[in-house]
Amino acid sequence: MAHLTRDDSVFVLHLGDEGGGDDENVFGPPQVEAINALLDEVEASEGPTALVTTNEGKFYSTGLDTGWVLTHVDEVDPYIQSVQELLARILVFPMPTVAAVAGHAFGGGALFALAHDHVVMRSDRGYICMPGVTIGASYAPGSVMLVGDKVPARVNHEMLVTGKRYGGQQAHDLGIVDAAATLDDVLPTALAYAHANKHTRGRTIGEIKASMYARTAAGLRATVSGVGGQAAIAES
Repeated sequence: MAHLTRDDSVFVLHLGDEGGGDDENVFGPPQVEAINALLDEVEASEGPTALVTTNEGKFYSTGLDTGWVLTHVDEVDPYIQSVQELLARILVFPMPTVAAVAGHAFGGGALFALAHDHVVMRSDRGYICMPGVTIGASYAPGSVMLVGDKVPARVNHEMLVTGKRYGGQQAHDLGIVDAAATLDDVLPTALAYAHANKHTRGRTIGEIKASMYARTAAGLRATVSGVGGQAAIAES
């Protein structure tokens, strides 16, 4: 389950269990609830700060909890709505946000990373990918808009309609992520950005992001209905 640590005044939200491991860090209902509770704690803090999210092990996140979806068909719509709302929350979070992607980021995991202000990805291993087209899972409009906001147009098109996987260095070269670093440097690089920009935390940065991404945030917060077994957001 997700948990928080601190690096001086910067919050670090770890997507996996304390002690690490190779959990896929899926966004099942308990994980979404836990992340939102931790974000409440971060927002309630005072003074200059920033948020870094990261992982230990092979996976940043593989997205939706497809096992849960298959056994809770009648609850899929509100579940997907909760994931979409989490993406919107990160997108306009009122402080600098940095994703330190030290493993694979697929589907909803890729969307979660892209919702941050700045993305640092491991350069030598791990992929970022939107695999929906290869597994027959579409995406809700807000998710498509999120990729469009964060990724250059031609790469955005390729990423969504081919399901191509991008390693960290290629993702950086194509403008999908902001920096690529070795495993040992992913988190320090993310923390350096966070500390350099933590003074911007507050109402103003939140309002700027809310204006910049107004259409996308509204799309992500739109009511989800009729998804059923398709699970049309970020299938992993």
